[in-house]
Amino acid sequence: MPLAADIAAGLVLVIHVYIVLLETVLFDSRGKRAFGLTDEAAAVLKPALSNQGCYNGFLVAALAIGLFYPDPVTASAFKTFGLVCVTIAGVWGALTVKKSILFIQTVPAVVALVLGYLA
Repeated sequence: MPLAADIAAGLVLVIHVYIVLLETVLFDSRGKRAFGLTDEAAAVLKPALSNQGCYNGFLVAALAIGLFYPDPVTASAFKTFGLVCVTIAGVWGALTVKKSILFIQTVPAVVALVLGYLA
């Protein structure tokens, strides 16, 4: 079960690496398309999404520490913190931006949290 929990957390990490890239360096090419933005909307939202990408980068960092830090107690704390933050952000995003965020972000994070708890 601990391996399944780490795989699930790793999946959440990979999803968020991709989100960071979409919101920052890939915004003009893939990001605006992925978020369904017109050129006009993308021009207005680009700075805000880049900032949001920075915050998602912090979630990636927490999850990476949680998966790779050698001390299991510290690693577990970082992993739990990162997954709880992703869960909360995903719920908020689903309520305020797009319902599919619930399935893209929140569900994988909750699965990883449950698997971690069961491990």
